[in-house]
Amino acid sequence: KVYKHPRIHVSTGATITKFDGYVGNFTTTVEAGGRTKKIDHGAVILATGADEHKPTEYLYGEHEMVMTQLELGDQIASGEEWLTEASSLVMIQCVGCRQQDRNYCARVCCTQAINNSLKLKAVNPELDVYVLFRDIRTYGLSEDYYREAAEAGVRFIRYEAEAKPQVKTSKDGGLVVTVNDPILGKDIAIDAEALVLSAAVVPSAGAKDVGKLFKVSMSPDGFFQEAHVKLRPVDFAAEGVYLCGTAHYPKHVTEVVSQALGAAGRAVTLLSRDTVVASGSVCEVDEAACVACGACIAACTYAAIEWVETPQGKRPQVNPVLCKGDGLCNSKCPVGAISLKHFKDEAVFSQIDAALAEVELVAK
Repeated sequence: KVYKHPRIHVSTGATITKFDGYVGNFTTTVEAGGRTKKIDHGAVILATGADEHKPTEYLYGEHEMVMTQLELGDQIASGEEWLTEASSLVMIQCVGCRQQDRNYCARVCCTQAINNSLKLKAVNPELDVYVLFRDIRTYGLSEDYYREAAEAGVRFIRYEAEAKPQVKTSKDGGLVVTVNDPILGKDIAIDAEALVLSAAVVPSAGAKDVGKLFKVSMSPDGFFQEAHVKLRPVDFAAEGVYLCGTAHYPKHVTEVVSQALGAAGRAVTLLSRDTVVASGSVCEVDEAACVACGACIAACTYAAIEWVETPQGKRPQVNPVLCKGDGLCNSKCPVGAISLKHFKDEAVFSQIDAALAEVELVAK
């Protein structure tokens, strides 16, 4: 349906090499299929998705029967023969997340593990499935699947972060998973024919490059960061650039769809207007006083200031559409050559004097 739509143009295997402009007047250069094309557009939605973390522990990559939840899902979908013949399978949750270097919950892992457990029990009712978890976070209506899995005979065993399960190869080439059961207070050794790791959701491989290209902020975990978590949940600080999906942070499909609809709505709100109204509080440069040090350009977080040729030589110039009027460049200018309209020093000092006069009056 997307490919057939006359006003939707899809470029696969594409690489964005350049992006510039401002809200309502963006230009993106794309290389695809050995050809380069420039796209003029008014808005941007970044939906670069996320990746599954590739574990380095629990014999992943060393033993053929150690896999991730996504890999198990593929094997269930393709109807692999071993699934109907296996007698024991272990799942380990929180692999690669909720730890010092990646201190967040991947959110989808618990629900995915339980759904796969139910599918396994449907294919092979005699299969013993063990889920080793730190916390089960099947929030919302997904809690019903957790109860269903427990009733179907899936065994859930909690482990603590400081006492992670241990995995080794048995003499017959199988797997032995050892975990401390906090209820029994003892270590339990489970013979498993397969081990499934619920790996973390991590930012997509190219997220950092995309962030630099579009000049948008990133969270400490490497995901894209919205302008405001409540007031502008799908907006970036840069006007006309929006985000949605797991590029933002790990989330379920239902949440992804809701956020995508929100981002599309924000883009439509912008594109439905004939003009873009910019704020009157923007900065301006006094070229005669400017010494062309470039301090204002380095200070601007919105890339609203750039060099231009003038009769006095190269001087900074402010793009009023990109400028957000935060005044940071004003404080960085060593000669006071750049100022914020409607916020002159004299006006600010007068406001301070008036406020202090009122304080003195109250004190008397």
